[in-house]
Amino acid sequence: MNTYFKLAWRSIWRNKRRTLITISALVFAVVLSVFMQSLNRGSHELIVDNMTRFQTGYLQIQDYRFEDEPSLDNSFFFDAEFESRLLSADDRIRYALPRIETFMLAANEGSTRGAIVFGVELEKEHQFNKLKDRLSDGRFFNDGEEAIVLSRRFSERLGLTVGDTLALIGQGRFAMSASGLFEISGIIDHPLPDLDNQTIYMSLSTAQNLLSAEDHVSAVLVGLDHDRHTSHVANTLRSKFDETELRVFTWPELIPELLELLEFDLVGAYLMSYILYIVIAFGFFGTILTMTLERIKEFGVLISVGMARARLGFTLFLEVFIISLSGVITGIIWAWLLLYYFYLNPIELTGDLAETVIDMGWEPILPMSFAPDQFYSQAIIVFVIAMIIGIYPVYKIMKLDVIKASRA
Repeated sequence: MNTYFKLAWRSIWRNKRRTLITISALVFAVVLSVFMQSLNRGSHELIVDNMTRFQTGYLQIQDYRFEDEPSLDNSFFFDAEFESRLLSADDRIRYALPRIETFMLAANEGSTRGAIVFGVELEKEHQFNKLKDRLSDGRFFNDGEEAIVLSRRFSERLGLTVGDTLALIGQGRFAMSASGLFEISGIIDHPLPDLDNQTIYMSLSTAQNLLSAEDHVSAVLVGLDHDRHTSHVANTLRSKFDETELRVFTWPELIPELLELLEFDLVGAYLMSYILYIVIAFGFFGTILTMTLERIKEFGVLISVGMARARLGFTLFLEVFIISLSGVITGIIWAWLLLYYFYLNPIELTGDLAETVIDMGWEPILPMSFAPDQFYSQAIIVFVIAMIIGIYPVYKIMKLDVIKASRA
């Protein structure tokens, strides 16, 4: 076996330029395929992460009636005992985030807008989604303070800023009147454009007092060690709350339309990947075909002097194997370095393109996924394509006419 490897190694470096070009083509193929998948997956991961952290959570506990009738009448009791029971249900649960979510009218002197009001426990919310880091102006409210934080685009729609007063008018629990004047203490840049147009945050206790919902919440978001535990923890919690009026939902159950959108987007990504693989295959086949045809006379002479066709074919296959393996490994290294840079420094869109992306409901950035499986999965695909093409020179050897080849 060592002899075959030595022969293959010496043969591929007899024409260094051709070998380096072939390896470079494979490196480019791996880097481009990994980059395309990373870009696509990164966008999906960002969308899901933002939706789950700022809206649904990976797991959410609700009253069973709330999904069909999202009213505060279908809120449920939440206290320290409930939280303790929830946290002890599974070791993979890190924290529980109680929230009140309702729709209210927000009014200033000149206009009125519909608003989504979130009552949150600020420290827990920040632990889950780094909400405090989104603050762009002013400060966050203290627990129980009659103050609110607005999303930036919503504040611009109302023409209000930090220090102004906003009137909130709505309906509390059991049709109780809910209204009050609140000082705007801060402005945040919300990552979800739809919510950036209409979001108000206030402390949970303030929201409960405003909405006549003392010690009640509309939902509890469950923070996990890792999102891959979502299904397992959901099953555990469902068994815990099976005999109550509470239900446990995973994020795909809460936003199925997002899953459908992502699946539709994957169709285009797969199509582009298939086109790329076809280009890779034809490019590599052209190189192998040229390499084989240039050496036809050499092959004829070797077979004439007694070298077995099978051994010669195996040597040629080893040449393709070495070239392919070198290109794929080098490609993985370059792809890792490239994606690591863009993972730390996402591409930011600017100008009209950024505005278009924002209007479509996405953040104006191109994030990269750094999932390990995309490196070896794309590398394996490119390597398999190369190995399939590597069968051609072996086939050519087996069908070679020695007399014609020797005279070529």
